[in-house]
Amino acid sequence: MLDRIYPSLSIIIDMSKVKLFIKNLLNPIVNDLHIQLNPKKYRVGSYYCPVCKNKLRYFNPLPDRTFDFVYQYQFIHPITCMETINPFGYSCPSCGVTDRDRLYALYLKEYLSVSTKPIHFLDIAPREALTKFILSFKNVIYRSADLYNPEVDDQVDITDMKLYEDNRFDFLICSHVLEHVTEDIKAMRELHRVLKPGGKAIMMVPILLTLSQDYEDSSYTSFEDRWKHFGQGDHVRMYSKNGFTEKLSQVGFKVDQFDKNHFGADVFAKCGITERSVLYIVTKDEL
Repeated sequence: MLDRIYPSLSIIIDMSKVKLFIKNLLNPIVNDLHIQLNPKKYRVGSYYCPVCKNKLRYFNPLPDRTFDFVYQYQFIHPITCMETINPFGYSCPSCGVTDRDRLYALYLKEYLSVSTKPIHFLDIAPREALTKFILSFKNVIYRSADLYNPEVDDQVDITDMKLYEDNRFDFLICSHVLEHVTEDIKAMRELHRVLKPGGKAIMMVPILLTLSQDYEDSSYTSFEDRWKHFGQGDHVRMYSKNGFTEKLSQVGFKVDQFDKNHFGADVFAKCGITERSVLYIVTKDEL
């Protein structure tokens, strides 16, 4: 309103930042009011984060900025048709992990707690809270990798991981990385190479359930075009379910899908994971 009444103020005041400040100021108040008006729904212990192990009254929605970008750049796909995302219960208010990280934690607890042997573990593009969760298992021999983050153990391009010898790792996570990579098949081959025979990996990308094949166009190079077509300014494609699983099979992985029928619909609900969420676990064949 101020920018309409006093146009000259726009030179001094960035109204978008003012609006964002007001949103961030009011959101906690609105959340608390909603909780007070719905005490049974939001009582302590209604929800649970398997990463930080805290009982919670609610999960936070996607940041306002994400919804603003969806509107601003006219994202052409329906966000409600994405496979594994909870837009209205996205992050843990305690440790900050996303709903997909909470899904990973459910599986990792199953996998890591039953193994008595050392597990050589590669975490690509790690998230701090999930890393802490992984390291709570004493049998894990952990390495982190990222192309750009200087704080990881190894700065690595996943399309060329010559730093690692063949058959090195028992387990790896590659979560929401491949949609940034132009040569995703090449990256998948490298991930297959560094896994030991019988090794497993969490492989996850954004998947749009309304697509019958992967959607990509190399002519979309601007931040705006990529947001509009692929859902983020640095994404190079939107994956379909069939396209993703076929590529993984093509490089030699066996692909298993774990959904609410494996973990339990009640567990998904308590952990703020949508019923349409699917965890992709790939396995490298034994020699």
